[in-house]
Amino acid sequence: MDSQTQNTSLQRLQNVEKRIVKVLELAGSVMDELANPTGPRRESINNHVREFMQLIKDIQMALRDEIKSACDYRPFEKCDYSSRIANEICCKKLEYVMSQLDGMKETIDDYHTAV
Repeated sequence: MDSQTQNTSLQRLQNVEKRIVKVLELAGSVMDELANPTGPRRESINNHVREFMQLIKDIQMALRDEIKSACDYRPFEKCDYSSRIANEICCKKLEYVMSQLDGMKETIDDYHTAV
C-alpha cells in the first residue's frame, strides 16, 4: 500500500471518527431533550433520531468500504516463499520417483542376467 493510499485511507477513517462523535452528540441531545422539565419536544427528538440513524448507516458503509479496501491490500503479494517451497517439494518428490525407477531398473537388470 503506497503512502498516498494510506493517507487517503487515514483521512476517510478520520471522517468516520468525526461522524461517530456527531452520533454521540446527537444521542446526548436526545437525552437532554428527554430530560427537559417541560417535556420532550417530539419534533426535535424525531429529527435527532432521523439524523442519528442516517449517520449510523453512513458510518457502517464507510467502515465496510475501508475493510474491503484493506482486504484488497496483500502485503505479501510479491513474496515467492510459497512458490519456492512448492518447487522444492516437487523436486524432492521427483528425486524419490527417480530413485524408485532406478531400483526397478536394477531389479529388471538382475532378472535378465539371472535368466
